[in-house]
Amino acid sequence: MQTILETDRLKFLMWQPDEAPLVHALHSTLATSRFMSGGLPWTMERCQSRIKQWIDEQGDDGTTKYKVVAKDDGRFIGRAGISLHDAEAREFELGYAFHEDEWGKGYATEAARGLIAWFLGKGFSDRLIAFTHPENFASQHVLRKAGMREIEPRLIDGFVAPTYEIGASDIKA
Repeated sequence: MQTILETDRLKFLMWQPDEAPLVHALHSTLATSRFMSGGLPWTMERCQSRIKQWIDEQGDDGTTKYKVVAKDDGRFIGRAGISLHDAEAREFELGYAFHEDEWGKGYATEAARGLIAWFLGKGFSDRLIAFTHPENFASQHVLRKAGMREIEPRLIDGFVAPTYEIGASDIKA
């Protein structure tokens, strides 16, 4: 399995086509899907489609949402990465989701910080964005801790989403 990035406690790996059951286990609960598009648990078919999309994105853009495992024991704890959000504007979006039993351990902040440094350091773009559901206060806190600043909200999936950005000059300062 191709390792894309490592942080102190996490490894970011490229997906394999047969790993849809991992994504399904992650997104088959209301707790882990309520703030995602549609707000409902993901079907196995949706998980298979997302795996294919992430593999294709990696080939097209050099970045996507990755499988995240714990470095100490290799357990699957979630997914995180950066995907092209707006092809015309070449705007990239940070996103992550972790198993509920992994919440509160600092993994989201560690993942966000690591991905931001990796992405901007590699020069994929000079900035990236992230957005959250308006009620996802924990994710908004993570984005601020990762150094992102709030900008004008955007209409995403029918709701006004708090939106954040960070640029290459922000991490060099």
